[in-house]
Parts: sequence; structure tokens; C-alpha cells
Amino acid sequence: VQVVESGGGLVQAGGSLRLSCAASGIIPSINAMGWYRQAPGKQRELVAVDTSGGSTDYADSVKGRFTISRDNAKNTVYLQMHTLKPEDTAVYYCKVTTGLFVYWGQGTQVTVSS
Repeated sequence: VQVVESGGGLVQAGGSLRLSCAASGIIPSINAMGWYRQAPGKQRELVAVDTSGGSTDYADSVKGRFTISRDNAKNTVYLQMHTLKPEDTAVYYCKVTTGLFVYWGQGTQVTVSS
């Protein structure tokens, strides 16, 4: 199983980015797909998650600015980020949760300049 993120980069404060995460390989039923981030010197934290039931959850710090969406046919999850702030700078990781296993991507860097 491979989990590959893309779409990170450098953006000015107030700008937007769209991250993508595609899972491939022999994948049992996916329960949830989500995004986490880790800034230097900080613990990895939940950004947004989309469960198989279609419910979503967001960190308070990104509510109203970020939107998670999912294409089940493509085993792909997206994170649309608007009104980015310097404190959003981090490595963003995709997490795929099945009934038995958890898979992580390698991460994509998002840098927001002030």
C-alpha cells in the first residue's frame, strides 16, 4: 500500500493551497482518511478527518478555512486550505485508516510566509 501526498509549497499569508493524497495498492475497506500536521518542535496534530460515514471533523484552528473532501472511487482525499496563516506552516501528513491497519504518507511541506 502506498499513500502519497502532493500539493504542498510556499505561499504568502492569506493565500490558498490544495493538498491531495492518493492511496494505492491492496487496500481493505477504508474507514477514514485524514490530514495531520507537524510543525518543528511540536507534536503531530489532527487537521481534518473524513470518515467512511461521510462525517468530518476539523481542528478548531482551521475551522472555516480548511475543507476536507474525499473521492472514494479514487481512494483520494483532498484538503483545500484558504486564508493561510504563518502558523499553518508544517509538514502535512495523510493518514488512511482501515479496519486493521493505519497507513501514513511521507508528508508534504506547507510554508506560509508573512
